[in-house]
Amino acid sequence: MSAREPTPSSQPAPAQGLGEIEAARRLARDGPNLLPEGRPKSLAAIALGVLAEPMLLMLLIAGGTYLALGDRGEAIFLLSFVFIVIGITVVQQRRTQRALEALRELSSPRALVIRDGVERRIAGRDVVRGDLLVLREGDRVAADACLQEGRLAVDESILTGEPVPAQKFPPDPAQAEDLQDGTARSQVFASTVVTQGMALAEVTSVGADTEVGRIGRTLAGTATAPSALQRASAVLVRRLAALGLALATALVLIGWLWAGQGALTSLLSGIALAMAILPEEIPVILAVFLALGAWRMSQRKVLTRQVSAIEALGAITVLAVDKTGTLTQNRMEVAELAVARELLAEETHFERFDAADAVECDDADALPEGFHELVEFAMLATPVDPFDPMEKAVGTFGRRWLTGTEHVHDELVPAFDYPLSPQILAMTRVFPVHAPAQHLLATKGAPEAVVDLCHLTIEIAAAIRTEVERMAERGLRVIAVARGSWQGAAPPTSQHDFDFTFLGLLGFVDPPRHEVPAAIAECRSAGVRVIMMTGDHPATAKALADQLGLSDRPAVLTGAELSSLDDEALRARLAKVDLCARLQPEHKLRLVQLLQANGEVVAMTGDGVNDAPALKAANVGIAMGGRGTDVAREAAALVLLDDSFASITAALRQGRRIYDNLCKAARFIFAVHVPVIALALVPALLAWPVLLLPVHIVLLQFVIDPACSIVFEAEPEADDVMSRPPRAVTDTPFGFGNAALALVQGAGTAAILLAGHAWAIARGWPAGESRLAVFAALMLMVFVLIGASRDPAQPTLEAVRKNPWIGRLFVAMVVVLTTVLFVPPLPTILGLAAPSSAGFTLSAVLVLLGCMWLEGLRWVARKWHR
Repeated sequence: MSAREPTPSSQPAPAQGLGEIEAARRLARDGPNLLPEGRPKSLAAIALGVLAEPMLLMLLIAGGTYLALGDRGEAIFLLSFVFIVIGITVVQQRRTQRALEALRELSSPRALVIRDGVERRIAGRDVVRGDLLVLREGDRVAADACLQEGRLAVDESILTGEPVPAQKFPPDPAQAEDLQDGTARSQVFASTVVTQGMALAEVTSVGADTEVGRIGRTLAGTATAPSALQRASAVLVRRLAALGLALATALVLIGWLWAGQGALTSLLSGIALAMAILPEEIPVILAVFLALGAWRMSQRKVLTRQVSAIEALGAITVLAVDKTGTLTQNRMEVAELAVARELLAEETHFERFDAADAVECDDADALPEGFHELVEFAMLATPVDPFDPMEKAVGTFGRRWLTGTEHVHDELVPAFDYPLSPQILAMTRVFPVHAPAQHLLATKGAPEAVVDLCHLTIEIAAAIRTEVERMAERGLRVIAVARGSWQGAAPPTSQHDFDFTFLGLLGFVDPPRHEVPAAIAECRSAGVRVIMMTGDHPATAKALADQLGLSDRPAVLTGAELSSLDDEALRARLAKVDLCARLQPEHKLRLVQLLQANGEVVAMTGDGVNDAPALKAANVGIAMGGRGTDVAREAAALVLLDDSFASITAALRQGRRIYDNLCKAARFIFAVHVPVIALALVPALLAWPVLLLPVHIVLLQFVIDPACSIVFEAEPEADDVMSRPPRAVTDTPFGFGNAALALVQGAGTAAILLAGHAWAIARGWPAGESRLAVFAALMLMVFVLIGASRDPAQPTLEAVRKNPWIGRLFVAMVVVLTTVLFVPPLPTILGLAAPSSAGFTLSAVLVLLGCMWLEGLRWVARKWHR
């Protein structure tokens, strides 16, 4: 291609474009320009998904059985809890779904196309192959397209991980290859952003056939497994359901055939035992804890797309992070200046200015006078109101340090300019000055291009290249600046026809997010390893890691090296590096899967299309919601609405708190079910009067269920929540290790209550009076067990101070107990005798003995932990 002519603008030439009829035909043939994605779930589908949980199905069957027996009150009590759980889950999933749909609408591009010779703004979904896109600064490209006219700088970081815009030009018939860094330089891709220039491009691919869509299709082959907690709870529910059914059947037969109880009494006893064994609180706490956890996280700007991911947060051992837009702000700023003081063949000396060292100084005098000319001409070579991030950085830097000096020339307007071209990766702006036909030249661009324009010797060019490499090793993007003058009326056809003077170099950096160093330090204290996975240059990744304190290990694993290693060699290499650079999407996916094969629980953060396959494969995928792509958000389990890296540590903290509270709730469930089972089973086996009927167990749920779903969910986080290592992935709140102490607590409580019942029977107490004393004591012991299940290292009453919901539950429990004891006809319905001082005394004694038993166990547990 010949040298480009100087031009005052780069407007695309008029074109006809497709006709509306042809565009409609192609839209019907090819379908809308949309990425592959799952359809939003309807309310009915969400509700059916919740009802498919085995435990909820069992609860519905149990409630239906009560209804068939005519016990409508018990059936209503039981079924109401089921529908409350369904309601909470449906509302939460719909809220999350609507938020994602809103995000998608915000990020969905609209396109300016030419149809029938007229520019029209249409929805991105209506773009078809062959459409002519009019692209300007700030536009998000709606589909893959090939430039026909004009030139562009395009931010492709969502595809490549590179923050520096790629230069795009129309195809050059004179060149055999049309490649720039492995990408067609005439091709623009869907979801990328135009940062500079104007152009006309013909759409070549839409929807799933775009580069974005091809990457998105790989997500379909990446399976999402159920969480460990879901698997563990399902196993426990099946086992307890089978045990409850077997014991209930045996109890009915024993009571009817051996103990001489009536068939209805035996059936009610069997149902009561089945309900006592049936852990209906497990689906309650899973649904409520995770749903409320998702709501709490949304208050911290973390949107939960997969509620089960909250449980996995507490087990994360590796946090794999993308660089651009995750660790950095995805914007450029001037970090360093280098001015050539002596351009000599023998020795070229550079004087440097580090902007970070002077950041505390607001006085323009902090920029030495020797650097003013470099910044002055960098500003002159930059449009007044640019969109390109590097040009914005030049303007911001110049206004900060040169405002009030003679080096700012807002009044100058260029007569014409020379844009970037494939042959000369530099741009020159030409300004008229006062003298007739006299012009001032300002040039900036790639260092090698500017050096060539200045016609420097080989030795001086080598010295400048050495300085450029030094700056690049520190992770800086480098451009060069030159000045010149020209006198004449007709501008030359090429920038090479001017005489330039080399001024110096500007180094740019994509600055790290301010919250990242503290967040990385917190991850380390929590035992979470942080690994950077980026498509950027190794030197840039290393410089940023040093700045953030991400790793003490200097080694960097590159994509090329990764491709040459088998899994065993890569596993050994990965154990020694925390920085991975020049990665392709398949590299990130392989690294995540290899870490998981090593037993790691991996969270992957990212915002680009290139992150999507790894985001879905990770145990917890975390996407950026503000800048992230639709593909990344659809692949992730969590979405950071504020794009703040600190929100990741907040999510880890929240996940650990939720798991801790699940363990506390599970201990309480185990502990409280043991006395309930014992009081339902033992009297029937010993031919004692029936102690607990189904209605009593349903009434107990008014205390037990709120304790599980509200009180324990509101427990504050432990002091060491982010200073202890991640829990083992095989740990579960329903395992024996967590349940052992709770079972002993419950067994002792059951023995005390049964002993009180036996004592009352031996004294000839009526069944109703004994039932009243034991039932009242059981209700109070439920409250005591709440405190005992929190922390073996803390006194029971300490729970009331730290969790206000415990006091509120106690008041509610006293109100319920008072109501059922004193408000007719409830005592008669519940089979309770009139309250008496003897019954209350027995209840108080049983509660006191229960407290002594639990505190004794706590003392032993504290000694054991020490």
